[in-house]
This record gives sequence, C-alpha cells and structure tokens, in this order.
Amino acid sequence: MSDIVLYDYPKSSASYRVRIALNLADLSYERVTVNLLEREQIWPEHLARNPQGFVPVLDIDGHRFTQSLAILEYLDSTRGLALLPDDPVERARVRALAMVIAVDLHPVCNLSVSNRATGGKEPARTEWMQEFIGRGLVAFEAMLGGFEQAPFCSGDRPGLADLCLIPQLYNADRWGLLLDKLPRIRGVREACDRLPAFEEAHPDRQR
Repeated sequence: MSDIVLYDYPKSSASYRVRIALNLADLSYERVTVNLLEREQIWPEHLARNPQGFVPVLDIDGHRFTQSLAILEYLDSTRGLALLPDDPVERARVRALAMVIAVDLHPVCNLSVSNRATGGKEPARTEWMQEFIGRGLVAFEAMLGGFEQAPFCSGDRPGLADLCLIPQLYNADRWGLLLDKLPRIRGVREACDRLPAFEEAHPDRQR
C-alpha cells in the first residue's frame, strides 16, 4: 500500500488535475473513490478529511491537503515540477491563465451549483454548462494568444495552465461543446494527449 493516498472522484475536474501532477512527478499513490453521485462527500468520514465535503484530498509526506491548487503548489515546490515560470511577471500571467478555469469557470459548473440553478433538469442544465464552459474557454483561447504554445500553454513543458485546461476539456466534451473555433486550445490538447501522465489520469482510465 502506498503512503500517498488520493481521495477523489474520477470525473471531478479538480481531482483530475491532481492525478496529472502526481503522474508527472512519477509518484505511486493509492486512489480512494468518494462517489459524488452517491453523496459520499457529505458522509462523516469524508467530512473528517475535508470539512467542505469536496474532493480531492491528498495524504502525502505525513500531511493532509485539500484544494487542488494548493495541492498542485505543494507538489510543484516539493517535487520540482516547474509548473510555473521563475520570472515573477510570467509567473503571474500563467497563474492568471490557470485561474480563468480553476477559480472562475470550474466553480460555476460544479454539479451542486448547476443543479441548484437549474433544478438538475434538462435542457436547462446542459444549456447552463455549455454557456459557462463556452465563455470560459473563449476567454482562455484569447489569453493563450499572449503565450507561445511550444507546444503547451506557456512553453515546452506542461504547466499549471495545462493541468487546469485538460480536465475542463473533458467536461466540454461531456456537455457537447465543439472546439473548432479554438485552435490554440486544440493544439495544447493534442500535445498533452501525447503524454502518458495525462492519458493515465483520464477519468476513463480510473478503476
């Protein structure tokens, strides 16, 4: 049994980000599924791990961490992933790119939020997802114009923005959004899809 334990849900975007980072760091870890559809996130044993009732939760190095961006920052600083540039200006710009998805887009499309807003009924829920995911990706595409995709969001290796983008594209596919007018995003996706760390983190690969 690994001493690194990830409590997650396969289709959770935030969990997906962390799986990619753990794979990039070449870390072996145990996955424990918290079934969001069965409301296991509000069971007492999970609330003891994270009072917010969210995934992911990562146990590593004798510590327990919540919030995917905080977990990514910890892995970056302890495992040398170089997810952010050293230059302060570029670092802030890449972090802002990642936050378009992780801070602004993702929370609005969280199932608890979308279901509360739409009653979980169709077609309202699909329309909600398509509207907000579409807005966020259009903005992300425009901001990518300030970086060189060589071939990743901001350079020649995957960074924080890539780890946030790829899980959101999985959601875009689920809700029927087309990427034909987003060529920069499509190029980044093609580059990430070639890396085992991304492929193995995909929700369909989780057992």
